[in-house]
Amino acid sequence: MCTAAVAAGIVLAPVPATAEPEPGGVGRASGAGADRSVAKLLTDLQRLYQEAEKATETYNATEERLRKQRAEVKRLNAALARTRLSLHDSRGAAGRLARQQYQNSSNLSPYLRLLLARDPQHALDQGHVIGQLARERAETVGRLTGDEKRAGELARRAREALDEQLALAERQEVERDDVDERLRAVEELLVSLTPEELAALAEFERDGIAEDQERFMASGALGDDGMPSAEGDRAVRFAVEQLGKPYEWGTEGPASYDCSGLTSVAWERAGTPIPRTSQEQWARLKRVPLGELRPGDLVVYFPEATHVALYLGDGMVVQAPRPGAEVKASPIAANPVLGAVRPDPGGEPLRRYTPPRIPEGATDGSDEGYAAADYAPVAPETSIR
Repeated sequence: MCTAAVAAGIVLAPVPATAEPEPGGVGRASGAGADRSVAKLLTDLQRLYQEAEKATETYNATEERLRKQRAEVKRLNAALARTRLSLHDSRGAAGRLARQQYQNSSNLSPYLRLLLARDPQHALDQGHVIGQLARERAETVGRLTGDEKRAGELARRAREALDEQLALAERQEVERDDVDERLRAVEELLVSLTPEELAALAEFERDGIAEDQERFMASGALGDDGMPSAEGDRAVRFAVEQLGKPYEWGTEGPASYDCSGLTSVAWERAGTPIPRTSQEQWARLKRVPLGELRPGDLVVYFPEATHVALYLGDGMVVQAPRPGAEVKASPIAANPVLGAVRPDPGGEPLRRYTPPRIPEGATDGSDEGYAAADYAPVAPETSIR
């Protein structure tokens, strides 16, 4: 659930980062909500969404490992099948050699057969053939022994790989339940709010983001946008085509996305596969200064790199914010920026670049994704396979 918390710098009511929601949530008719400021509500939602997003990226990482593990199990099983077939053939050849040895057995040594032969040259030729057969027998036995060892080793590795796959599947189920639980906490807080409180919350958020964006742009942190590479251009255009599609945790399109699902698929479609999760994208891709950003670069947010967006240019990003929101264009400072990475550091910048047209309404809606509280946070049907 790609967190889109208000960037650092908003003056909020002081509250510990790990504070729990007050028992009973915010009152409706009772007036209990009067004891909680809009800033406090925003802080609580930020914390709950960030916890949910962190759990989601953990789930996504396990999903990626499980996907690779399934491929490894399939590869090992195929290799084991080939080795067992080779072992079957080797055993057949060994059996034929054993029968030949029994049928052609003789108590005479090759030296005595040479002395008693009427034609010594024929005996020498025959000895050469016998030697060749002996070498072939040795090779057959060696092949049989090697195939048996390989089959045993592959069988062991296949069992271990399957055990790892089952362990990852169990872990994924636990992580799925963790995400569901954290999203239910968000939903409980949202449904406790009156329409007036939701409206005040949305207005407070918009004002805060606008102020943070203004300060961010005035700080000089961003330089003039560079030209994207050809692949960066394709990634941007693909991301723009996804505007308006709903956020759904653990998904990679085509109907819905979570934050890293959008960025990873955009770059895969552009021709450069990148890691699936925001943490891995931050850890493994080339980092670039914010002053050198170019369209297509990825902007990573929060100290634990739990959210990611794709840079559009002019201080704007395209992102999948979180449940209840849609893929949208947002100010780069809508979230606290950790840094930026470039999936194609060797990509040559285009000489000419025409940015894609951003549809009207693409910037509408909450950048934090909680303007509406009528969604049900359930796991995607395709998330557990």
